[in-house]
Amino acid sequence: MLEPSHNNELPPIPGKRYFTIGEVADLCSVKAHVLRYWEQEFPQLSPVKRRGNRRYYQRADVLTIRQIRSLLYDQGYTIGGAKQKLSSHEIKDDTSQYKQLIRQMIAELEEVLDVLNSPA
Repeated sequence: MLEPSHNNELPPIPGKRYFTIGEVADLCSVKAHVLRYWEQEFPQLSPVKRRGNRRYYQRADVLTIRQIRSLLYDQGYTIGGAKQKLSSHEIKDDTSQYKQLIRQMIAELEEVLDVLNSPA
């Protein structure tokens, strides 16, 4: 099972369908060149490429990137170890991705609640 990570400190993922590489870099606290490298190393990452070879990531991609970041930076895995961990059944059965989604939804609902409770 994955250990708790510092992904809680990352900004919440906005409710958009697609994200640019710059937005994903900010959301995951990694540089764009690192994301391009990870795309080559991890088959799970496959952003949609549009005109001009521009990358557009979806929410699932952002969650996968945060998971890779946690494995590499927080838990000390090597690229090879992180690949094995991601491709194993253990990670697929793990609830950490669901917990991250739930935390994200709670943060978004709290923002909505603040807007509703603020005086008009």
